[in-house]
Amino acid sequence: MKEFDNLEIAEMTIDHIDDVIIIEKLCFKTPWSKKAFTEELVNNKFARYIVALTNRKVIGYAGFWKILDEGHITNIAVHPEFQGEGVGNCLMYNLIELARKEGLTRLTLEVRAGNLKARSLYKKYGFSDCGIRKGYYSDNNEDAIIMWKNDVAENRTDTTEGGF
Repeated sequence: MKEFDNLEIAEMTIDHIDDVIIIEKLCFKTPWSKKAFTEELVNNKFARYIVALTNRKVIGYAGFWKILDEGHITNIAVHPEFQGEGVGNCLMYNLIELARKEGLTRLTLEVRAGNLKARSLYKKYGFSDCGIRKGYYSDNNEDAIIMWKNDVAENRTDTTEGGF
């Protein structure tokens, strides 16, 4: 595992979007646009996004929509050069902590059925498979697995917090 001298978790700002878009395009077959992220940060009062930074460079990001007392995780991604190095763990830990601080009690997300690494990470943080959205992903009709974490305050795993 790489040692990060100064891995920092911070609230995503407009200044981070160019780096986020690079990661988005590297990680997803149907990436969000720069406009979509800008709209999320500027106009969506229910959106919360964080970034993982090393030497002030974005190497990962994650976010959720706050819907009453629940959260819907919209995306989480780590630059391919840093995948498998604990950045995703740090982002997930801090995203759940942010959800808890925001008063959320439950979290949900969709993940590609074939994305076993992501599904394993989510299960580590207390998410369970709860359903399938058949043909959810438009690029290849892959199914999405719907996952829920039913108690944000419980099932925390021991990881490096990274601070937020």
